Amino acid sequence: MSPQADKKNPGATAERILYLLKTRGPLKTADLAPLLEISQEAARQQLQKLVDSELISGQLMPAQGAGRPSQKWVLTEQAQARFPDTHANLTLQLIDSIRAVYGADGVERIVSDMERINTAEYLGACSPLPSLEARVRALAQIREVAGYMAHVEPEGDAWLLIESHCPICVAARQCQGFCRSELQVFQAAIGELGHVQRVEHLITGDRRCVYRISAVEPH
Repeated sequence: MSPQADKKNPGATAERILYLLKTRGPLKTADLAPLLEISQEAARQQLQKLVDSELISGQLMPAQGAGRPSQKWVLTEQAQARFPDTHANLTLQLIDSIRAVYGADGVERIVSDMERINTAEYLGACSPLPSLEARVRALAQIREVAGYMAHVEPEGDAWLLIESHCPICVAARQCQGFCRSELQVFQAAIGELGHVQRVEHLITGDRRCVYRISAVEPH
């Protein structure tokens, strides 16, 4: 949505602020204003409305070097809930029911079967591509379509696959086999061209999941 449209619809600016904080993490007012292409005063007005609605809160960040601590804006739990965990309650009920009837092995069999299906899908999209970058970007596109707010950033000779949202977070907390399986599916999709390492993990307290994908040196 364009900044011009935002001026006619202040609610759209508020939604863009929430999206930016979700995908980029804590930001200062001075960071948000240019991203939104509005003045700092207009940004402050929108931020105050979000504070009043208990959707964001200010957080004092440690000083960098000799500077003073600065305040950045972060999403509250209420705001995080606006980015849905897909069918969370139903998924939890299914996991509990499978565990009750078939035991832990039954849950593992379900995870393994999902891994098999996902591996086939991801391989079909990624394995024909000749370069590591092309495979990483194809993988990110699959994850973006699936609701993970995924994008790719270069890091030296490697690539970072960054997922700012997890639409199955509640299920993953209940059954961490999903996260283990995900990592294995990613490695299968990248194949012999690279090595996949999870360097940030939502389940362990990070604000997002990040995978570092580095090229494998030829023997």
